Amino acid sequence: MLKPNRLRNAGIRMKITYEAIKANPSVETYIKKADESLKALGYTEHSFAHVTKVAMTASEILLTLGYDEREAELAKVAGYLHDIGNVINRIDHAQSGAVMAFRILDKMGAEDEDIATIITAIGNHDEATAFPVNPVAAALILADKTDVRYTRVRNQDFASFDIHDRVNYSVKESHVTVRKGECIELNLTVDTNECSVANYFEIFLNRMILCKKAAERLEHAFRLIINGQQLM
Repeated sequence: MLKPNRLRNAGIRMKITYEAIKANPSVETYIKKADESLKALGYTEHSFAHVTKVAMTASEILLTLGYDEREAELAKVAGYLHDIGNVINRIDHAQSGAVMAFRILDKMGAEDEDIATIITAIGNHDEATAFPVNPVAAALILADKTDVRYTRVRNQDFASFDIHDRVNYSVKESHVTVRKGECIELNLTVDTNECSVANYFEIFLNRMILCKKAAERLEHAFRLIINGQQLM
């Protein structure tokens, strides 16, 4: 059986899978090193816990909405790879990550159409330049921007928390629910002794607006519920 790089050299393309991406040693290294860079910069966790959660959520969103399994698989791959560009720099990491993903996927012999879909989603996930240009990109945006939880905070010195630490740490429970034919809902339980709802919007308003656009691309509304109150 030919290995992926030999398949590519022979002009044979393969259906890329999530399991193949997870097993790729280069991908593992890039995710690990990218998170090390973000840790040094003071960012929340962007390692395997985050990218795995994003991958699974993106896939589940599309499957629940009736998209086919192949499109959901591509969303899962895009979710797992979406932050590798941070190994280069946090600035423009979506675009650098898309280029890196192209190189990895091409070397593995992935089909051109699959590569195009995946790198388009990755290149359009960061809020500074993001847009839900296709269903996979929309699902990735929703999965990434709704991953807010206290376990992503690495700073253990509460006295030195900045507003990003406080907001993330205050979120004790976070659930994404897809109500087919109606809405995609982010339901948060926030400890308002640690962070006010106003602080949440100060940090995440642009992300929530982007989630609204992504949900609309999937022909659904977006709802944000905090402590039982619908705020969007």
